[in-house]
Amino acid sequence: MATRLVALGDSVTAGLGDPIPGGGWRGYAAILADALGPRGQVEFSNVATSGATSRDLAADQLPRALSLQPTLATVLAGVNDTLRGTFDLRTIASDIEEVVGGLRRAGATVLTVRLPDPGLMLGIPDLVRRPLTRRVRAINTILDHISRRHDTLHVDPALHPALYERRMWGVDRLHPSERGHRLLARLIAAELATRGVPLASMPDAEPTGANPSAWASARWMAVEGTGWVVRRSRDFLPELARLVLSEAWHDIRGRAETLDQRFHTDLDHALRHLGAQPPVTGPRRTPSPTLHVATEDACP
Repeated sequence: MATRLVALGDSVTAGLGDPIPGGGWRGYAAILADALGPRGQVEFSNVATSGATSRDLAADQLPRALSLQPTLATVLAGVNDTLRGTFDLRTIASDIEEVVGGLRRAGATVLTVRLPDPGLMLGIPDLVRRPLTRRVRAINTILDHISRRHDTLHVDPALHPALYERRMWGVDRLHPSERGHRLLARLIAAELATRGVPLASMPDAEPTGANPSAWASARWMAVEGTGWVVRRSRDFLPELARLVLSEAWHDIRGRAETLDQRFHTDLDHALRHLGAQPPVTGPRRTPSPTLHVATEDACP
């Protein structure tokens, strides 16, 4: 029986940052599909779309994924939710629950991925980083709960310091480079192996394509990156400015913990809406398997 792998997500899952000769993108999901086995044994479909939020995954990608009758699905969601002016944790939690639950009820093995800290990726000041970090931690806590509820394979790339190396990211610092996509594919493959999913091989760590030149990077930012910045400027930057001003105001008055408490309250409501007990000590940190073991040993 063929393995039917379907990837759901946003521009990272769509492969941005990992160009292929002749145009288009590859990305970690396609690299993972190659590691699972040759075509014919593995049927791979990528329904991810650039800019997708958790609502897009639930409304658009889930029906497409279910029509493909996946036996294995990857879900990487939430990054774009943190970059939107509207940020409703209950809605985000419900959407991710709908996606993962729908795939599991259809009989698919589901792999979920925690989000990295955007402040560490972008190298932005702490005052700007804090509101983004709160949002990412909240979504990760929701992902942790949904993973436990539906028994998904759960990967946390942020536990690996290599993730934050400059060479793992493209010129925009928001999409992985080919090396970064390969790291993510390797982490997922290692998790699959620990759960008994057979692999034909472990994805290579080293890129097969040439590093983009300074000119190519500048051209990409001018043609593609600028458009992304403009779109986010209309939506998220006004909200980010409001969040940063609120951080500064509370800092000056020695009330920074008030924002943390407010956010924990919103998170508790979102988790209770899903029927979960709110976390007592913060988000669960699920260790991913170490790669050196999977790299040295032959894959099953």
